[in-house]
Amino acid sequence: MFVSKFGGTSMANASQFQKVKSIIEMDARRKLIVVSAPGKRFSADQKVTDLLIETFYDVDRQGKSQLVIDRFASIINELSLPDELLELLPDDLDNRLNRQDLQVQEQLDLVKALGEEYSARLFAAYLQSQGLPAHYADPKDIGLCLTSPPSIVQLREDAFVELSKLRDISGILVIPGFFGYTKEGLLRTFERGGSDITGSILAAAVLAEQYENFTDVDSVFVANPNIVECPETLEELTYREMRELSYAGFSVFHDEALMPVYRKQIPVVIKNTNNPQAPGTRISAYRRTTHRPVTGITADEGFSILYVSKYLMNRELGFGRKLLQVLEEEEISYEHTPSGLDDISVIIRSHYLDAQKEQRIITRVLEELGAEVAYFRHGLSMIVLVGEGMRHSTGLAARATAAISRTGANIEMINQGSSEVSLVFGVLKDDQEKIVSALYHEFFSTVKATT
Repeated sequence: MFVSKFGGTSMANASQFQKVKSIIEMDARRKLIVVSAPGKRFSADQKVTDLLIETFYDVDRQGKSQLVIDRFASIINELSLPDELLELLPDDLDNRLNRQDLQVQEQLDLVKALGEEYSARLFAAYLQSQGLPAHYADPKDIGLCLTSPPSIVQLREDAFVELSKLRDISGILVIPGFFGYTKEGLLRTFERGGSDITGSILAAAVLAEQYENFTDVDSVFVANPNIVECPETLEELTYREMRELSYAGFSVFHDEALMPVYRKQIPVVIKNTNNPQAPGTRISAYRRTTHRPVTGITADEGFSILYVSKYLMNRELGFGRKLLQVLEEEEISYEHTPSGLDDISVIIRSHYLDAQKEQRIITRVLEELGAEVAYFRHGLSMIVLVGEGMRHSTGLAARATAAISRTGANIEMINQGSSEVSLVFGVLKDDQEKIVSALYHEFFSTVKATT
């Protein structure tokens, strides 16, 4: 059995529905099909999920609501599906927008999930119209049970038992990604891109032979093609390499989606809906060794640094713990904590912060922890070199820093994890693209020229 997930571009319009149907017919093992809400049909278009979020926050909701309805209506009309499929949508959307018995986040989750739900309902109906034994499967009915608020949205461990029964299905199940239900019946959504997580959970639950993630690129690139012209592609990655790349900006696969398949050692294949014959990129526990220490280069912006200095900090028991506790109490998670003898920097995603929160943190660090200096810096990007071969390569950090120095940019922070699979550089956002280009030239162009 394969679990096959199709992203927003794969479900964007009627012609994409037809492509996905053809892909499913190519291999009878594709039985669990996870779909996203319709994505962009062209560069200036809007994703249905974005439309739903705008509708939720818009004072005049009627116009936005109609745009959502029109997107699904166009798919129904172009595929000659029954009009009844659209009849429930306007009232359903209106009811979700006007629920008075839910908290704001709970109601927003309900509205956002509509895109995936109707994408799956329509696609199941389309497969049936083409003679395929397909059925829509509601996440509640199959047992996709999530944790209850205020905990982070995750699958309950005991839900795997119920989900494992999907191994015995006959025919094809079309399942909406992105959301599930708590034991109390409350709908909750994963983070954006969460359909990847749904697919991974199902693959782990049924011990799938393979988890396929269909998107709009032939494979994973070693660097962002919007920065580096025609970067090389990757045939294989390990789970750890993909985790590092996804965390730091590779949007092709949600970083949280790796955990379920990693635990069960189920291989993941990234493939292109528009070119399904391409081999794609395979992600598994091990890969063939190569002569290259670096597998990929990625970058992500939107980071801030909390810098703290205190004389003899290294001799004070519990200082780091107390500093991180201050952040915990402000509901802030951290990314990296490079430190020296008398100073420590905490890297934080900027979206956690606002002016009031920053001031509270600085005041507490100065007054409660007795720090001499504490301040925030913003506008940073994290550039990450990733590769299983890095731990066995000498001089790699020197090559990387030399390449960055040739751009004239300054390095604000360096951090290497204990696994030695990644090397992280904190730089100013404005220097991000030229640094990525320089690192690509250093670790890939030079190798290509000599092989």
